[in-house]
This record gives sequence, structure tokens and C-alpha cells, in this order.
Amino acid sequence: MPRAAGFVLCGGQSRRMGRDKALLPFGQGTLVEHVADVVRKAAGSVTLVGPAERFGALQLPIIEDEQPGLGPLGGIISALASCPGEKCLIVACDLPDITTEFLTDLIDRAERVKADCVLPESVHGLEPLCAVWSPAALPALRCAATAGRLKMREVVRHLTTSVWKVEAATVFRNVNTPEDWATRHG
Repeated sequence: MPRAAGFVLCGGQSRRMGRDKALLPFGQGTLVEHVADVVRKAAGSVTLVGPAERFGALQLPIIEDEQPGLGPLGGIISALASCPGEKCLIVACDLPDITTEFLTDLIDRAERVKADCVLPESVHGLEPLCAVWSPAALPALRCAATAGRLKMREVVRHLTTSVWKVEAATVFRNVNTPEDWATRHG
């Protein structure tokens, strides 16, 4: 039985990267495949959230955004709407340094608290794109989307959250630009 339903957000436009960062070559496959493997190992399952025409060839389960154009909030809403259990581990596709151990610890914390969202907080602030979410948060997230509040760090302020202060900020080092990618592979 999976500990949580695992989801990887991969529907972004990758404007700053100039090409689809989810499909950047990484290890023996792509960046999104790497993150999906880490999420599957921690949660017990994984589903991509993004356009099927871009990711269908990866042979991973995929769901599309219910409402395209809402950014990460739309992806989280779509994941929670299809979540078969009480906990959803939702991770952005652009975190090459994320580890199974870190995500396992995050799920362990989520099992011990009752909250809409269990999210890490690093020296860079809250990390809502690497968090364990409850489907109970879905009405509040849909309300935020309807109101046009799309910034995730703002949205989580209106939820019952459990914050985990972490020292390991490197797991959240994402790749948004060619320079980020060059530094990551440098």
C-alpha cells in the first residue's frame, strides 16, 4: 500500500529555460523521470501532472490540469482532485537534488500531524512545491484560483499548515535557466 499518492508537477512553460526543463537529459533519462523515480520510491506511487502530448512517451501515468493556465496551483488542484488517499506528495519536476530520504522524512512528518499541507521551510522560505498535501485543502485552493490568487507562498497562508524547518536547502535548488542547468552540471 503506498504511503502517499505521489505526483510530479511538469506542466510549466519553462520560459526562462528556453526549452522544456522537465525533458532535460539527466542520468539515463530526463529530469522529470529522475524526480518521478525519487517520488515513487518515497511515496509508493507516482503520476505526472502535465500535458499528455508532451509527456505521454515517458510511459508514466499522467493527468492533465483541470484548468490550464493556473501555474503550479492548477497542478496541485489537479493532483488533489485525483488523489486516491489522505495524503499526496507533490513535487516540482525541476528539483534534481531531491532525495528519497528527504521525501520519506517529509511523509513521516505528515503522518504525525493533521494539516492541509505539510511543507518544508528552508533559508529561502516556504517550499510549497515539495510538500505533502491533504485533499481537504482542495476547496480552499479552488477558491484561491477563482479569486486569482496564484502565488503558492500566499495561498498556503490561508491553510492549516505544518511547517518543517530544514537545514538542507540544497534539495530545493531548482533549475530555471540555462545558467542554473550549467551550474548544476558544472
